[in-house]
Amino acid sequence: MDLSGLYQRVGAWLDETGPVNDIVISSRVRLARNLAGFFFCGQADEAQQRQVLEFVREKLTATDVQGSLWYVPMEQVTALQRQVLTERHLISRELAETGGPRAVALTPDESLAVMVNEEDHLRIQMMANGLQLRETYERICRVDEQLEGQVEYAFSAEYGYLTACPTNTGTGMRVSVMLHLPALKMTGEIEKVLRAAKDLRLAVRGLYGEGSEPVGDFYQLSNQTALGKTEEQIIDDLTRHAVEPMVEYERRARKKLSEGKATALDDKIFRAKGILSHARMVSSEEALYLLSYIRLGIHLGRFRDVRMSTVNRLFLTAQPAHLQTLFGEDLDAGGRDRARADYIRRELAGAA
Repeated sequence: MDLSGLYQRVGAWLDETGPVNDIVISSRVRLARNLAGFFFCGQADEAQQRQVLEFVREKLTATDVQGSLWYVPMEQVTALQRQVLTERHLISRELAETGGPRAVALTPDESLAVMVNEEDHLRIQMMANGLQLRETYERICRVDEQLEGQVEYAFSAEYGYLTACPTNTGTGMRVSVMLHLPALKMTGEIEKVLRAAKDLRLAVRGLYGEGSEPVGDFYQLSNQTALGKTEEQIIDDLTRHAVEPMVEYERRARKKLSEGKATALDDKIFRAKGILSHARMVSSEEALYLLSYIRLGIHLGRFRDVRMSTVNRLFLTAQPAHLQTLFGEDLDAGGRDRARADYIRRELAGAA
């Protein structure tokens, strides 16, 4: 399976022009759906899962969903290619690590991905750059309606959409935003803010969602339950009670640092660029932390010689699977650290 086109660009969801893009990197809406008349994935044997896979592929092919879809059977891609798809947030770790008849269908701009036979028969995901939860929901609704015109979903008049995990039952919807909160971390206020989010029954995770820890001051914030509220209420609650206050807190923290601790702030920002511009070995985790400070520096006007598009591309391409694909060889941990440092040095040198 030729996935080479993915490595030369970043998805539309990582474009730096989205609303509130200084703090909100991206917005995501995901719908869990199961097909009536088929065993759920956890109860289905391989033959039944393959029946679902072929049925869904036929319906996706026959439906004009967001224009053209690129259909990728997991059985036809390598472990490294699966990791690339995970690093690009196009498939979950579960889909990448589990064998059997599974697939993902995605659009060329990566805004839409439909996972088949993950935990549920369908996991429909729509992503957008910046804070665009409401707009993203409207777009995914159109996709969902098109699919529902082709298949019958497992649905209960009392409980709503039936899903493998009870926390998804109801709307079947999870909404999330990826936030960049370096100033709150630097001022020591991040734990207080994250505790407040958890008190609102919101999940706080790292870059790769469930099971991942925050790295590089990047946090994924999402609803934990899908039952008892409408889709609009879920989006409104997350936006008004969590995302908008966090954006305001982060901006206050950045102002506080700029006015009261400008030298310490600039030291972190310029030290990060200095290290990445000259280092000979850089781990994946260190690269994310240092790129986080450079990203902050760009938004605070500290750099004129680094473009945000370069930093966003490095967030993806400096990750292990992307790096090995770009270098065309299987690298051990030390080899990846050396290759990553070489690659980032070259990119930053040509960023102006």
